[in-house]
Amino acid sequence: VDSIRSDLHELHAVGTLEIIVVDDGSEDDTSSKAAAADAVLRLEPNTGKGAAIRCGMLAAHGNVRAFLDADLAYAPAQLMDLLARAEEGWEVVVGSRRHAAAHALVRTGAVRQLGSRAINALTSLVLLGQYRDTQCGIKAFRAEAAERIFAVARIDRFAADIEMLYLVERFRLSLVEVPVVVTNSK
Repeated sequence: VDSIRSDLHELHAVGTLEIIVVDDGSEDDTSSKAAAADAVLRLEPNTGKGAAIRCGMLAAHGNVRAFLDADLAYAPAQLMDLLARAEEGWEVVVGSRRHAAAHALVRTGAVRQLGSRAINALTSLVLLGQYRDTQCGIKAFRAEAAERIFAVARIDRFAADIEMLYLVERFRLSLVEVPVVVTNSK
């Protein structure tokens, strides 16, 4: 939370930054640390990434709502680019590690890379769009798009990202992919 507030200090300084940490049934001190920063919603028991994102998106109040993975593999400052694209009028803005301008400071292991490519290949059979990276852990939504998508989303686990993109297509929402810089961790 401190890292996000620091990286997004210009939003925090003017009071337009809302941080919500959705603790998905963790067994460590995540919840108490986030609560100390006035930024926690807790799911019990562990329900999954999709449920956590849905919970946070529906609890948020902003005109643009974004999420990023808690390991901060994507520096929070990168949210500014996604927010700017949403302010330009894009209803959904998704980060892409496969974008030509994307960069990995620390690469993932071969097995994870292979798994990610397999998911993206299978997704191309289900979805109309040619998404380069369905699983990227940084996405932004205009409020109306977030409310439409997350009010009907049902997948709780890893395929939640694919469901999000399916719903973008179903509702005919505008979407743009932006390059990201990623620092993968174990």
